[in-house]
Amino acid sequence: MSVAFRREDDDEHKEPKFELPLPPGPNLVTRRGLAKIEAEVARLEAEVAAEEDDDKRTALRRDLRYWHARFSTATIAPAPPADEVAFGSCVTFRLNGETRTVSLVGSDEADPAAGLIPFTAPLAVAMTGAEVGELIDFGGRAAAIEVLDTRPIAEPSA
Repeated sequence: MSVAFRREDDDEHKEPKFELPLPPGPNLVTRRGLAKIEAEVARLEAEVAAEEDDDKRTALRRDLRYWHARFSTATIAPAPPADEVAFGSCVTFRLNGETRTVSLVGSDEADPAAGLIPFTAPLAVAMTGAEVGELIDFGGRAAAIEVLDTRPIAEPSA
């Protein structure tokens, strides 16, 4: 039989498995964000140890490598200034006539539905450095955001 028609195994025809991409930039975290990363590492280590299926264990190990990398590069950000929007701030603002409150957190802690947005999100970037009462350009509009209040996120003590 010609070599062109021979296949050693099916693995060579499967989609390649790539590592999970790491978010760009520094891995700033809050204390709560670091605890979330630690919990995810512990959960995945337990799942890897218990998993008997090789393919599932391989996928779990890939996830575990991601979370180990996030843990090893995590830097707890210093507390933000009380009067300025920064990483770790809880910000109340008005945009398009609607008042909202969000907290600026690390990428792995982000949950927009819960009001936790990553500090790299366009909204967070626009507000960073602003003070209460300041009007900020956003989305191509001048003075689109009004910062109403900012305070450090309440976090568990160290």
